[in-house]
Amino acid sequence: MGERRSLWMFGLESEEPSYEQRVETAAALSSRLGVELVAPRIPAVDELELRPPRISPPLRLSPFCRQDNWERAYHSYGNDRTLHGPFGRYPNPPDVVAHPRDEAELEAVLEWCSDSGYCTIPYGGGSSVVGGVTPPADAGPVVTIALDELDRVLEIDPVSRAARIQAGVFGPALEDQLRPAGFTLRHFPQSFTGSTLGGWIATRSGGHYATNHTHIDEFVETVRMLTPQGWWEARRLPASGAGPDPNRLAIGSEGILGIITEAWMRIQARPVFRATASVRFPSWEAGYEATRQVAQAKLWPANLRLLDPALAAASAGLDGTQSVLIVSFESAELSQRPEIEQALSILRACGGTVPDDEVVVDDAGRATGRSGAAGAWRNAFIPSGAGLTAGLGLIGNTFETAITWDRWPELDASVREATARVLEEVCGGGTVNCRFTHVYTDGPAPYYTYGGRYRPGMDPVAVLAELKAGISDAVMAAGGTITHHHAVGREHRPWYDIERPELFAAALKAAKRAVDPNGVLNPGVLVDPVT
Repeated sequence: MGERRSLWMFGLESEEPSYEQRVETAAALSSRLGVELVAPRIPAVDELELRPPRISPPLRLSPFCRQDNWERAYHSYGNDRTLHGPFGRYPNPPDVVAHPRDEAELEAVLEWCSDSGYCTIPYGGGSSVVGGVTPPADAGPVVTIALDELDRVLEIDPVSRAARIQAGVFGPALEDQLRPAGFTLRHFPQSFTGSTLGGWIATRSGGHYATNHTHIDEFVETVRMLTPQGWWEARRLPASGAGPDPNRLAIGSEGILGIITEAWMRIQARPVFRATASVRFPSWEAGYEATRQVAQAKLWPANLRLLDPALAAASAGLDGTQSVLIVSFESAELSQRPEIEQALSILRACGGTVPDDEVVVDDAGRATGRSGAAGAWRNAFIPSGAGLTAGLGLIGNTFETAITWDRWPELDASVREATARVLEEVCGGGTVNCRFTHVYTDGPAPYYTYGGRYRPGMDPVAVLAELKAGISDAVMAAGGTITHHHAVGREHRPWYDIERPELFAAALKAAKRAVDPNGVLNPGVLVDPVT
């Protein structure tokens, strides 16, 4: 077990700001906003008053099961702990948290849960922002099964460039274990430091690459998953045309079919050759048209992230009228100079301008993209100072979607209008900006960030729920997906039910009945509880 993670912010306990630092932040924000913000005193772990456990594990399981305050409080939430943790609110903690140390212990605890009919929640890093690991309020006894003890790279196949990796390994530890052999998975979601391989697979996470290999799907050779009815594992192959792919049903299953324990993952040699540029455009429209042309040229840049004028001003230091496109290439084998030159030729033809000091080509393995607009954006994308605003009631969140290019301008306009309208109705005003996180030949994946005007006395949980409902309705009406890479969980269920075909829901329920006949695994996620 590594260092404990924070109960009330994204990060480790050692990274938590002090009460005095949070008070200073509250005072500075109070002066800026013209209202009084008060930093709450966050209760210590031993001060938390949690509901007593309703069950206890059998003696044979007790060596790897825990029921103390920290375990039950931490596993009450995913990343929504940042809304509840500062106030010590844990109305529905799991009764038992199991940390199986091997597959035999996992089999034993899942058998106990299934035979007893206990709600069972697989838990990776707990970075879910959609309630995917939060115990349902109407459940009986809850057992959360944490995979953090299964955290090793078990085998590396350097010839095929693949590795067999346990599901509970956190992103940094995974890379640390691959690095000595000269390899990398190179899947870096923004939650990289606090999320696990199994979580990435179960939620179909989006990672480092903005084009081509955008989701974890493309890195999976085969998944090993334990269901209440036994093991689910397909043959390890580079590809197959033998019927529907069993791995594709496991990927994105969000813990309702089984518990992912390991996977063979496609890895790669660590990049040596890099090229990066920041390209400015006179408008948002000019920027996204240029982005489309690069994507459809199939140059496959590793990074192709477009920032709208508002975001470019806030995080890349531009003047508020220009959008900026950060484009970069990388390879372990070949110089990327030809690729960046081809991309820049397209972008300049679309009206882009490229400051001379913001084109960096490096063939010696040094990092690029650390200066200029690209560097400013990188620093903003990897935030610091986490927890300083915890419990202050500030209103802000994100949402993401994907849409085809022909419908993109209409979606962008309607979603921005709806977001501004809902912010006005609920908060009395606010801001919204957008960036492309991933780009496909047939459409972009826009990621919106919004902030609401602070009103004293508002309940941020209720306000954010109201904002999410209005914004999600607008995304659905415009034809987008309810989520490109944040998963469905519990919070996106109403809109996922609209998006997915009803017959597919029936087929998924049938699959769940086959592997989880007692309906214990993450009930209510993706489909209604199976009875």
